Amino acid sequence: MLQENNIIRVGIAADHGGFELKEFLAKTLRDLGYEVLDFGTSALNKEDDYPDFVVPLAKAVSDGKVERGVAICGSGVGACVAANKVAGVRACLIHETFSAHQGVEDDDMNMICLGGLVVGHAFALEIVKTFFQAKFSGDERFKRRLAKVAALEHKEAKS
Repeated sequence: MLQENNIIRVGIAADHGGFELKEFLAKTLRDLGYEVLDFGTSALNKEDDYPDFVVPLAKAVSDGKVERGVAICGSGVGACVAANKVAGVRACLIHETFSAHQGVEDDDMNMICLGGLVVGHAFALEIVKTFFQAKFSGDERFKRRLAKVAALEHKEAKS
């Protein structure tokens, strides 16, 4: 984990559809002691595009500059599609707590996507906290499966 004095460094990004939720989560997570890197948007602009904010966050997750990432758009779907185009990112659309921890425990998920128009602020915070607190189990069967996914990324990169 990227920790400095037990502070976990996380990233967050959103377009206009997730701006309000991003602002709430970023402030609340900082208040809880997380180091939050905000990849934008920094102002509500209904003409912005989610890849402009989600892709830099996904690259930071992939490069290890942040431990985990949270991407938000209106539904969360577009953010998830964009994030998963970055090699090394394992992002999922999450709107409940079971998958928020199970995705990390079994699949080493390192980024979640939320719908800013789908999930309320308090529940989104519970989902994110659950995601951040989860740990990859390291079970051999899960490592084997992840190696197969990584092989797909390498195959695509060579094509």
